[in-house]
Amino acid sequence: MSTGLFITIEGGEGAGKSSLIGQLANIIQEKGNRVVITREPGGIPIAEKIRTVILDPEHTTMDARTEALLYAASRRQHLVEKVIPALEAGEIVICDRFVDSSLAYQGHARGLGIEEVWQINQFAIGGTMPDLTIYMDVSPEVGLERIAQAPGREINRLDLERLSFHERVREGYHLVMQQFPERIRRVNAEETPERVLQAVVAIVEQRLSEI
Repeated sequence: MSTGLFITIEGGEGAGKSSLIGQLANIIQEKGNRVVITREPGGIPIAEKIRTVILDPEHTTMDARTEALLYAASRRQHLVEKVIPALEAGEIVICDRFVDSSLAYQGHARGLGIEEVWQINQFAIGGTMPDLTIYMDVSPEVGLERIAQAPGREINRLDLERLSFHERVREGYHLVMQQFPERIRRVNAEETPERVLQAVVAIVEQRLSEI
């Protein structure tokens, strides 16, 4: 039986997830909680190798279903090897992306169907779902501009997609929000980093007070 708290941070490219997660974890830890930070795809050696395959800019011929299955495979290994043990140990897991990314990117943006990708992932996650998901909402124009200005950031295969693809990703996230309104909380990621962090901390602290 899981006794920890599973928090996922979602959003399109350039939403600012990575920098926020580190700050959020520090604030939670300062209150005496044990926190594990991880990411998808990746987080453990096997999943990191799958991540390399998925995001390699040279793999432009990758089929959409292949992509969805690779994400699901990475997700499964990451869950059983890192996330579930941490939750069973009573820790707070903060994960950069989870199943909602597959629903938005492969389900909607790639046109595979949100329900179809959901079914693929049911086999992978075995019923493990986040207790809370923060969706950092940013327009594709703003997000991609941030990426272009970020020093030293490696360009991955998803960064090479057209603007229309990223617009569909955002549409997909909004559809997923409608399916899981009790779990997913939207934050305007176009605000200043300070305001975004403040909003996210308030949401997480409210959730912590409920358990």
